[in-house]
Amino acid sequence: MHYVDGFVLPVPRGRLDEYRAIADNAGKVWLEHGALQYFECVANDVQPGKLTSFPQSVQLKDDEVVVFAWIVYASRAERDRINALVMQDPRITCTKPEDMPFDGSRMFWGGFTGMVEWGWGSPS
Repeated sequence: MHYVDGFVLPVPRGRLDEYRAIADNAGKVWLEHGALQYFECVANDVQPGKLTSFPQSVQLKDDEVVVFAWIVYASRAERDRINALVMQDPRITCTKPEDMPFDGSRMFWGGFTGMVEWGWGSPS
């Protein structure tokens, strides 16, 4: 089974192109260091729920969109190895929070072990 890092964050519509450039660069870096796949997606069909939802989870503001992203690795060990390399890569720059094109305080993420996989080259 694969290992997946997933994250969700709000991005202001007016800064989406800036965020896309950062995400495009990040995807290239992660893949060069060994990640199997890298996805960043902009929500276009997410509604507030009664208790929780993507918009509610990031306290989405009227001028923002939700970005849902994930990175696929061969294993947890590979994820740990790759992320260590990525964090040392000079192409990944850690800027001050106020310079980021999104509010990192409303971002959430986690690592997940595969449970059911179809279409990844290894049936469940």
